[in-house]
Amino acid sequence: MNILARSLLIMFLFICIQSFSQRDSSQIISKKKDSIVAEKDLKDVFSRKKNNAKNDSLSAKSKNQKYFLTVLPAAGYTLQTGFAGLISANIGYYTDKGPDAKISTISTSVTYSQYNQIIFPLYADIWSKGGGYNFISDNRYISYPSDIFGLGGATDPNQNHTIDFNQIKLHETILKRITNDLYAGVGFYYDHFWNIKVIDPQTRQINVFIQKEIGKTETASGPAFKLLYDSRTNQINPEKGHFLNVVLRQNFQELGSDIEWASLLIDAREYINFPKGSKNTLALWSFNWLTPAGDPNYLLLPSTGWDDQYNTGRGYVQSRFRGKQMTYFETEYRYGISKNGLLGGVVFFNVENFSGNQKPYNSLLPGYGAGLRVKLNKKSGTNLCLDYGFGNGSSGFYVNLGEVF
Repeated sequence: MNILARSLLIMFLFICIQSFSQRDSSQIISKKKDSIVAEKDLKDVFSRKKNNAKNDSLSAKSKNQKYFLTVLPAAGYTLQTGFAGLISANIGYYTDKGPDAKISTISTSVTYSQYNQIIFPLYADIWSKGGGYNFISDNRYISYPSDIFGLGGATDPNQNHTIDFNQIKLHETILKRITNDLYAGVGFYYDHFWNIKVIDPQTRQINVFIQKEIGKTETASGPAFKLLYDSRTNQINPEKGHFLNVVLRQNFQELGSDIEWASLLIDAREYINFPKGSKNTLALWSFNWLTPAGDPNYLLLPSTGWDDQYNTGRGYVQSRFRGKQMTYFETEYRYGISKNGLLGGVVFFNVENFSGNQKPYNSLLPGYGAGLRVKLNKKSGTNLCLDYGFGNGSSGFYVNLGEVF
């Protein structure tokens, strides 16, 4: 997962996939004909082997292996990055053989864009054997010219200003199972921005004011307390289950923060098979990014597209809206197009709201769109997600490796 992987239009693909699994069947049962349809991914399309129900089933050898890898080199274009190239990799594996074992994932990518942006994330979501512990590591380096639009939901899309900055993000968390799918734990979050510069050549007087307001560096550092409920067995492509993530972050000057402030994140998701018994999924997402105490640095305020996976607000450019409190809701319907699982589609709708220190900005900001899903790895369920979204006065392509939420 990465910033470009939200919002670029794929222009060419070269797929290198090595698939190993000990749990997943690669066949789909057709209810109408009561026959077996071999499930396919993009590797099968480029393979000369016949993919029938007999030879597409997993061999005894592959059932005993755990790891599957998806590598995606690509190039594309987005308003946020201009023309850009990247290589993205995702590894999934299981530490258990049980039917309720959760998939562990490690993902990374390297992106370089037309605007000299460098984006390098390394994300890991690891489950221990037996599921007693969950380790989450979210690390990113960004060298990133970006547009800002001010605060609130009524800002003018034509009154943007370009800033440049470097960022390093280190978010580490360890969780212990309390019971079944409920976990609690602690972590340490560190964010540092430096070389912040306003670079609009035509607004020099305004640049001075903006630079004074946001400063040249920003640092936030402190503990995080996390509560997690996750009944999904596949976080890459959830088909059913519940997810709740609550994170209270406290930043202290004694630990390196510029100022003291707290944030509260409440991320809830629901996945429903609809119609029942099908592989189609109705997905619901409630994302609330709140500031219960203090005033965060400008670049650390809640903002469109700046959640951990950079996926909120399809229909708008990243950073389009920003405020002290953010509430967000999205629903997406995921359905199959081809019986072999190679192609699928989605339709989605979202709405967000931002508020200030004293009162709401009173703006509901809707987005909507549709997209195509291409199966990259049938063992891990990894899809290439190609979406086109519309917002108020904006639109654009959004691309993801793995589902948006």
